[in-house]
Amino acid sequence: MASNLEFARFPAPDGVNGWWESLPPPSPASKISSEHRYDWVVVGGGITGLCAARRLAELAPGASIALVEADRIGRTTAGRNSGFFVDLPHDISSESYSRSIEEDQADVRFQRHGIDYVRSIVRRHNIDCDWRDDGKFHASVNAKGEAALAHFADGLARIGESFEWLDQAGIGAVTGTDFYRGALFTPGCSTVQPAALMRGLAATQPENVKVFELSAVTEIEHRGNAKVLHFAGGRIVANQVILCTNAYAATFGMHPNGLLPVYTFASMTRVMNADEVASLGGARSWALIPADPMGTTVRRLITDRICVRNHFAFRPGLQVSQADLEKAKSLHQRSFDRRFPMLKGVELEYTWGGPLCLSANNGALFGRRGDGIFEAVGCNGLGLSRGSASGKLIAEYALGQSSELVRQLLNQPEPRWLPVRPIVDVAVSAAIWAKEFSAGAEL
Repeated sequence: MASNLEFARFPAPDGVNGWWESLPPPSPASKISSEHRYDWVVVGGGITGLCAARRLAELAPGASIALVEADRIGRTTAGRNSGFFVDLPHDISSESYSRSIEEDQADVRFQRHGIDYVRSIVRRHNIDCDWRDDGKFHASVNAKGEAALAHFADGLARIGESFEWLDQAGIGAVTGTDFYRGALFTPGCSTVQPAALMRGLAATQPENVKVFELSAVTEIEHRGNAKVLHFAGGRIVANQVILCTNAYAATFGMHPNGLLPVYTFASMTRVMNADEVASLGGARSWALIPADPMGTTVRRLITDRICVRNHFAFRPGLQVSQADLEKAKSLHQRSFDRRFPMLKGVELEYTWGGPLCLSANNGALFGRRGDGIFEAVGCNGLGLSRGSASGKLIAEYALGQSSELVRQLLNQPEPRWLPVRPIVDVAVSAAIWAKEFSAGAEL
């Protein structure tokens, strides 16, 4: 008999999410408050779960589907990232952006599949989320960064992907700052206001999908052919379940599975006034990734805010402290001041953290977990593009469909098992410190 599945960690208030706070108040949440019956339940209201529920509904319009989220959709992890739908190879756990030609080409196909799917939904439903197909800049600040970008460019050329080089004046004309020595522009990346996108994807689900928020699953009980999902306010009896819980899957029943919950942090400025906008100059909206993956990501938003993201911390308990947030804000302020000395009076209004789901070997969990339970977990730093594709494809797989991309996911490695705690805590934290130290001027 299959054992029950216990949920050990839940989303926590890890700072103040600027993406969420800068939106109008949401509609009231529907919570689990009694017993319900559904054909399918999707656990997790991030990008993976939202795409999985939608694809189930598209392919099985006669099925009843519940999507359950422990917090408000858009307030937690999927609405806390930097809003990049990255289409190109970008393995942040490696020493460079790319791996082999075959793996890179497979990554591109997979990630663009997810981007195309979400873009089609945004356009069909006119979701107001500042979706932009404007590409991204990979920028360097020193000779080491320039060498990293040259290596990345060589990899892109080998797989036939287009890019454009910008010198210091060229990237300065975009960003308004002379901080960067040069940049490589890639056109296929899309950007978005992530919290607005998550809300929009939830609000436009097909009619046979019921969305429940503030409804944390505490246990999934096997009862014959049925699955009973327990909540504080009630339960759901379902025929089949899809788990799309990303970093929170690392703590099911406290059994390790090779997944690493690593927090990253971001801050967002207040809205700049007209004089500050004029002082900065440059383009009104742009998205920039550092040459070193552990450096500082920067986005200028059409709302006249700037978002900066850097600093990583291994937090297996899936919570961060006030000290973590204060350290992150201090690092963000330093990074902001170095890049934008002309904006000395522009304060960082919001600072927050959010967990990535990484593995030591870039592996992920995809497929059948057990009788009537499927899972799509692990995005390795590319939550929006990989998560959306994984969510769509796990629904197709669960309904018996096959495709080249489904087979690609089924054949990917599972996360490599890790040493027991506290050995893994020390090892991962030391690796993060070393990589951040190596990033140097990119921070």
